[in-house]
Amino acid sequence: MRKHLPLGNSVCCIGVACALGNPQIGSASAPAALLTSTLHDTLRRHGIRQRATETIAPRLACANPLFDLLTRLSDATSSAIARGERPLVIGGDHAIAAGTWKGIARALGRMPGLIWIDAHLDAHVPATSPSGNFHGMPVAALLGEEVPEMSDIPGPRLEAARLVMLGAHSFEAEEQQLLKHHGVRIIGTDEIATFGLPAMLTKARKWLGDGAWGISLDVDALDPGAAPGVNTPVVGGLDPAELTQALRSLLREPNCVGLEIAEYNPQNDPDGCTARLIHQLIDAASAPDATTLKRWEDNFGARNYAPLPVVLSEGRGCWLTDTDGRRYLDLMSAYSANSFGHAHPKLLAALNAQAGRLALTSRAYSNDRLPLFLRRLTEISGYARALPVNTGLEAVETALKAARKWAYKIKGVAPDQAEIIACEGNFHGRSIAIVGLSSEAQYRDGFGPYPPGLKTVPFGDVGALAAAIGPNTAAFLVEPIQGEGGVVVPPAGYLSACAKLCREHQVLLLVDEVQTGLGRTGKLFAFQHDAVRPDGVILGKALGGGLIPVSAFLADDELMGVFTPGDHGSTFGGNPLAAAVGLAVLDLLADEGLIAHSAMLGEHLLKRLKELTTNTPAIRSVRGKGLFAGIELEPTLADARQMAERLLRRGILTKDTHATVLRLAPPLIIDQATLDWAVDEIALEFAIHAGSTRRCA
Repeated sequence: MRKHLPLGNSVCCIGVACALGNPQIGSASAPAALLTSTLHDTLRRHGIRQRATETIAPRLACANPLFDLLTRLSDATSSAIARGERPLVIGGDHAIAAGTWKGIARALGRMPGLIWIDAHLDAHVPATSPSGNFHGMPVAALLGEEVPEMSDIPGPRLEAARLVMLGAHSFEAEEQQLLKHHGVRIIGTDEIATFGLPAMLTKARKWLGDGAWGISLDVDALDPGAAPGVNTPVVGGLDPAELTQALRSLLREPNCVGLEIAEYNPQNDPDGCTARLIHQLIDAASAPDATTLKRWEDNFGARNYAPLPVVLSEGRGCWLTDTDGRRYLDLMSAYSANSFGHAHPKLLAALNAQAGRLALTSRAYSNDRLPLFLRRLTEISGYARALPVNTGLEAVETALKAARKWAYKIKGVAPDQAEIIACEGNFHGRSIAIVGLSSEAQYRDGFGPYPPGLKTVPFGDVGALAAAIGPNTAAFLVEPIQGEGGVVVPPAGYLSACAKLCREHQVLLLVDEVQTGLGRTGKLFAFQHDAVRPDGVILGKALGGGLIPVSAFLADDELMGVFTPGDHGSTFGGNPLAAAVGLAVLDLLADEGLIAHSAMLGEHLLKRLKELTTNTPAIRSVRGKGLFAGIELEPTLADARQMAERLLRRGILTKDTHATVLRLAPPLIIDQATLDWAVDEIALEFAIHAGSTRRCA
């Protein structure tokens, strides 16, 4: 037996324009419908090299067209293996399998193990076949039974112990008897329904043992409601989502020597849904696994993040799914950017509808969405004007530019002498100017010199602010709750006292609501807990609904009026796509009562979390407002990063900050039962941690 050939990340796409084994017209056009640029782009995107597509068609003038076609197919797959490429064989009726796998076996010196995914058993011989069609006979031929047109294809026979039939639920007794005689294992749809397709596919691979293996997939194995474009549909097939997950990354595994997809019939697929599903399956099978993706991120990206050890691939509502199909409850909401959950249907509808109409014009022209967004944003906020940009950082920079120009044009500060005051522990962004306001050593290290006129004072200390204000002070920039600082809530009355000081000294009060705005804390804006009205408000994150960056600076005419055309702008700021999504966000916030919901559930969340502090020594304190909470840990007993990773293993996504605080900011759409489940899991993990800590002491 020849040594197993090493296969790299190379694929040879082979189309088979054949309907010789089935009387239905249509399968011959499958390669043309499936081997498209979309498929090639998918493989390239996944880092898989591919040869030019080869399509094999019958030569009807020869004496035995099916035998001729299968022989040429076997030569093509054998040559691909010899070159170190995995064959990806697409199209034709399932009779093509005799050629696909005999050729691969010939190159390897032994037939690989085979997972046959099919609604049927395809194990007839001519004497038992009710139709006489060859697409019902390839398994019997591969096992060594005498089947004209197939059995004489050169190559080793298939060993019954290394064949698993998966998903069969429509077959004749004679087929079942033949496979039973050979000792072939069959996993039917009942067993799959009980244990799940991914688990059964894993079981099948274990049965195959070590060595080379491949997959032959008949599209009629899928439920015809999702995949009508097949030759012989059978009700009750496999779930496409489960099969997609089960196939993930298999085409990249070292011992996988090929993937075959057969029995697609474009004539039965007028809207192309089956073709899209097949592309989805190939996308999954060729996709890098989590380990590879992490390696690529480390190798090809700047190392400016240290993400938690999970690779996410899909999100719906409050839940995310990783590349292995495991679900997680999202208690981070992308720092509040996903305040409305993932893929909210109303927001997706707004995004898709507008993307198909008009996405970008630049502000050189007006568009028909931006005025609607600006009117609604000013209406809901109570401010006269809004300046739309993209990220939260841009909105903060906009506010600082407005404040400086206001200081020179309105307040009368001497040129280039304006000062901005912020708070220690702040996080307003990472531009050079904003980092100049940071008190975090790492944020500043190596990025100076910083612009002049930037000061910081302790957060929550009104006296410190009073002492810092001088004749050149333009603005005081403050977060109503410091999120990145550890969900730090200032003393009651702090913002109102700061507002009074600012009025007395003709200083602008600018409030950064990028993380806290739009219902996060149980109010539209977090500053409303203190009954103040800032001179300027900065919004971002949630304003884009988790779909697109949208931010804005809000102010009245006196402050916003300092800008004239050409003073400030952004090519993408206020684009019609962003405006349409932002408008849908504001409507959703009101229509679904999410601010009141956040207030009610936030009170419940904080109550439950504070109950944990009474018997959990590792929790020092709990603080927050609405659905924005921080669990501060006792650093001698627990590390926040390690706890975030432990909760990750429980299916809960949180994030540490400053090594001592766990942040919780679930989507505003979360329900109480789900929230209670999360708190129960958090409590259980802390109890387990406490037990292990005691044992180690």
